[in-house]
Amino acid sequence: MILTGPEIRRQHAAGKITLEPFSLEQVNPNSYNYRLGPTLRRFTGLNDAQEPVFETIRIPDDGYVLEPGRMTLGHTAEVIGSSSFAMSLIGRSSIGRLGLFLQVSADLGHTTSVHQWTLELVAAKPIRIYAGMRIGQVSFWVNEGRIRKYKGFYGTQNAPTPSRLHAQHDGRGVSPPPGHVQRAAASTFRPSACRPLRA
Repeated sequence: MILTGPEIRRQHAAGKITLEPFSLEQVNPNSYNYRLGPTLRRFTGLNDAQEPVFETIRIPDDGYVLEPGRMTLGHTAEVIGSSSFAMSLIGRSSIGRLGLFLQVSADLGHTTSVHQWTLELVAAKPIRIYAGMRIGQVSFWVNEGRIRKYKGFYGTQNAPTPSRLHAQHDGRGVSPPPGHVQRAAASTFRPSACRPLRA
C-alpha cells in the first residue's frame, strides 16, 4: 500500500518519515520530490587492483553537463528515510522525457535507512543539471511482516557512494567484470546537443 501525499505529510509530522529539509511544495499526490545535492562522482577508470576510481565534482552555479555513456553518481539534497515505511526512489517523468534517468537498477530504500541517498544518473544525451533542482521523487510503502533494521554498508552513507561489490568476494572470486565498467566509461561528448535544464 502506497502512502498518499497528505499521509506523507502526516507521518512526517509524527516523526515516522524523515524528509529534511521539508517543503510542502514538494509533496505530490503519492510521493515527495527530492532535490539533487551539490556533489557528483564520475567514474574515471580502474586502478592497479582493478577497483573503480571516481573523480569528485562540485556542481558549479551554472550547472554541470552529464555525458551519455559515462557512469555518474549523485545524491539527494534531503536526508530521507523512515523507521516504519519502505521507500522507492525514482526519477521524475518530466526529467526522463528530457533523456535523464535515475535509479534504473536500484530504486528500493530499506525501512530504517535514514540518510542522503546515492543517485544513479544515466543520460541518454548530454544534459545540464543543477544543484538543488527537483530531480526525482520518493514514495513510501507499508511493510507486511516484521521490520528488521537495515545493517548494510550503504545505509550510513550521505555522499555519492560507489558500489562495494568489488570488495564482496564470495570465496569463488566473484566480482563485477572490469571490462564492463571500462566500456561504460567510454563516451562521445557533443556540447551542441545539450540544452539547459532548469529546476
